[in-house]
Amino acid sequence: MGQEKKMTQPSSFRLRSPSLNSIRLRKIFDMFDKNGDDIITVKEISQAMNLLGLEADTAELENLTKSYISPGNEGLAFEDFLKLHESLGEEYFGFMEATNDEEEEEKMKEQEESDLWEAFKVFDENGDGYISARELQVVLGKLGLSEGDEIESVQKMIGSVDINHDGRVDFSEFKNMMRSAIVKK
Repeated sequence: MGQEKKMTQPSSFRLRSPSLNSIRLRKIFDMFDKNGDDIITVKEISQAMNLLGLEADTAELENLTKSYISPGNEGLAFEDFLKLHESLGEEYFGFMEATNDEEEEEKMKEQEESDLWEAFKVFDENGDGYISARELQVVLGKLGLSEGDEIESVQKMIGSVDINHDGRVDFSEFKNMMRSAIVKK
């Protein structure tokens, strides 16, 4: 071994597309905000992380977030959450400002494709290249979302993006869905 390994960020954190990133962050914020008060507390962040199977030390989370909480709030408002995320991107993940040259644009497109693939794999639990209603239901359930309680509503979700009507969502259909969500933003 002998060589130091440079820490690389997981590709699921490397969303460079501002519109994809904004949607992803809002969904994460809403997932953490269990009581819907537009404030996420350390307790809510910890609960959400535990639901996803990630261990979170409450003291560390509190330490990390306290300087981003606006005065008078008991937790992070969405704007505070964005500042925290931006800070983590700069300090922890080493993000750099993108340039507008063609090479950088191509890299961003490749990165967006990679990000979408990583997101797709979260839902495609069995790795067969398709998201079934059952797989979607399991993920929604893990996130504590009520939509995951009824298979009929999950099947309707699948049907709304299932272009070829095979009862499942392939990667192409998933990309179309994600890109149309960005446009509707």
